[in-house]
Amino acid sequence: MDKSPDAFRTISEVAEDLDLPQHVLRFWETRFNQIKPMKRGGGRRYYRPQDVELIKGIRHMLYDQGYTIKGVQKLLRENGNHFLVAIGSGDMAAVEAISQRRQADAVPLTPAAQPRGADDEMLVGEPKVKPSRRFFGLGKTDDEGPVQPGTSKLSRDNRALLQEALFDLLECKRLLDQVR
Repeated sequence: MDKSPDAFRTISEVAEDLDLPQHVLRFWETRFNQIKPMKRGGGRRYYRPQDVELIKGIRHMLYDQGYTIKGVQKLLRENGNHFLVAIGSGDMAAVEAISQRRQADAVPLTPAAQPRGADDEMLVGEPKVKPSRRFFGLGKTDDEGPVQPGTSKLSRDNRALLQEALFDLLECKRLLDQVR
């Protein structure tokens, strides 16, 4: 007997339907905050239909389109879950509509009008420094360069560089896991 399309799915059912190992689904939960299966006693995961649709979109972008995890995270940030769900289901009309709506809503901010604060310190995704000026402070003025020895914090540029290296290493690990 088949389940209803609205029924929750176990991790083994989702893994089998999408031809993915279960450990990949668990890993993706750590990289994509949008995947939030319901967890019952003993940590058993139950995926909602919208979770499964989102995972289909993520899988399509990673495996079929060749995106990196960082690239898919950026797509989710910029376009939202509905965009990847539409891509995963092959609904190109919805993809186009979401893209057009996003472009219509986008109003460029002047540098003075852009919000600053706690988000400035979060270095998730792409680094906030220009690639041509990112080698541990070389070619920078004194106020942009590395922090002097003896201080207990990294400069923002060095943190961005380390964050990028971490993402690259995680992507290498994902690719190696695929080959094994």
